[in-house]
Amino acid sequence: MMFRKFCTAATVLFAAAAFTSCSTRVVGQMGDNTQPMQPTVVTETPTEPPTTEPPTEPVPEDKRVHVIAAGDNLIHYSVYKNAEKHAGPGENYNFKPLYEPVKYLIEGADLAILNQETIISQSNEVRGANGGALLFNSPPEVADAVIDLGFDVFTMANNHLLDFGASATIESINFWNEKAASHDLTVLGAYLNEEDSNNIRVREVNGVKIAFLSYAEHLNGFEIPYDSPLRVVMNHETDVIERQIKEANEIADVVIVAAHWGAEDTTLVSEDRIALANQMVNWGADVILGAHTHTAETMEWIEREDGTKGFVFYSMGNFICCQTDNFNLVGEMPDFDIVVDGATGEVRLEDVGVIPNIIHYEVGDYANLAVYPYSKYTPEMAAAHGIPYAVPAGTYNYFSYDVLNEIIDNAIPKEFQKLDK
Repeated sequence: MMFRKFCTAATVLFAAAAFTSCSTRVVGQMGDNTQPMQPTVVTETPTEPPTTEPPTEPVPEDKRVHVIAAGDNLIHYSVYKNAEKHAGPGENYNFKPLYEPVKYLIEGADLAILNQETIISQSNEVRGANGGALLFNSPPEVADAVIDLGFDVFTMANNHLLDFGASATIESINFWNEKAASHDLTVLGAYLNEEDSNNIRVREVNGVKIAFLSYAEHLNGFEIPYDSPLRVVMNHETDVIERQIKEANEIADVVIVAAHWGAEDTTLVSEDRIALANQMVNWGADVILGAHTHTAETMEWIEREDGTKGFVFYSMGNFICCQTDNFNLVGEMPDFDIVVDGATGEVRLEDVGVIPNIIHYEVGDYANLAVYPYSKYTPEMAAAHGIPYAVPAGTYNYFSYDVLNEIIDNAIPKEFQKLDK
C-alpha cells in the first residue's frame, strides 16, 4: 500500500502510528497477522540543480573579400575612335559600351583592380598608336568609363608613363588623385615625390585591410628629369621593394603587388621574373598581378619558407586594345577570394583562377569593338572577328573559336580556368 503525500479517510486505520505529517511519502506492506509492518520511511532528497558551463564566446565569422582584376587598359587609336562613334550630342567620347559585356563581373566584386596602361593628360594631344606612333595619351572619358564599370584600384607603374614627358605624367597623377578623392578610389604606381611613393596605399574592404604596391620594369627608354620630384619604383630596386612589402605587411592583413614586367608577345615566363616573384612572396606579398606582355601567361602558387603560400599571375595580358595578333586578343581577369579566418586571423586565398576575356572587333576600322568574358563569347562571334582583315596575311592574324581555346589552354592551366562565369 502506498501512502500518498496528501491525507484521506483511510488514514484512520493508522491513527495510533506516530506519524506527525502527511507530507512524508510512506512505502510498506501488510503482514499475515493483520498487524502493519513497520513502515519504511523514505525521505526525498532535494535534487541539486544541474551545473552549467559558463557560456562560450561565439567564434567570429570569417572575413571574405571577392576580388577581380584586369590587365592592360590599352587605349589604341582605334579604341578611342570606336568611343567617338558611341558619343552622343555634346560628347567627345563614350567608352562605356566597349566594356559593357564584362560590367556584371566588375561591379559584382567586392574589390576590382585595373592596370591603367595609358596616361590621361588633357593639355596634350590624344594619341594611341596611330600611324605606328606608340605614344599613348587618353581622353578623360576613359576614366569615367572604368570608374562606372566598378573598378576601385588603379595601378599606373608602366612603360608608357613618360610618353608625353614629366609634365604630362604629373598632370595625369593629379587627374587621378582628384578622381580618387571624389569617387573613393585607390591610385598608385606613379607618385609626385619620394614621400608620396612611401605612403603605402591601404584599402579596407569587408573589414579586411589590403595594401597595394606597384612597380615597373622600364619606361620605354625615357627618364625622369634629374630636377623632377616624380617617383616610380623600378623592379631592380629590390631593397626598396623588400622594405615596402614588409612595411605593408605590418599595417595590413593582405599585400597585393602589381608588377609590370617581362618581354612582350610571348607566353614564356623568364627566370628573372620567377626569381623576383619568389622574393616578393617570401617578403610578404600575398598576390602578384603581372602585366605588360600583352599576352595571357601562366600562374602558380609560391610556398614560403614557413609553409604559407602566395599566388602569382605572371601576366594578365590585355583588357582592351586594338592589336592585330590573335594572342594579344585574349586576356585574363584574375578572380579569387581573400579570407581572414575568424578564429585564428590567418589569411588564405580561395577559389583562385582567371576568367578569360576576349577582345572582339569586326571588319571596318575595328568596328563593334568590345571586351567579352569567355562565357558570353560564341563560335559565331569568333568566325566574324575582323582580325584577318585588319592586317595583311600573317602567321597570327587568323581567328576562330578553336584558335581561341588553343590560346587559353596554352596560357592558363586547366585548374585555374573559369569558363562559365
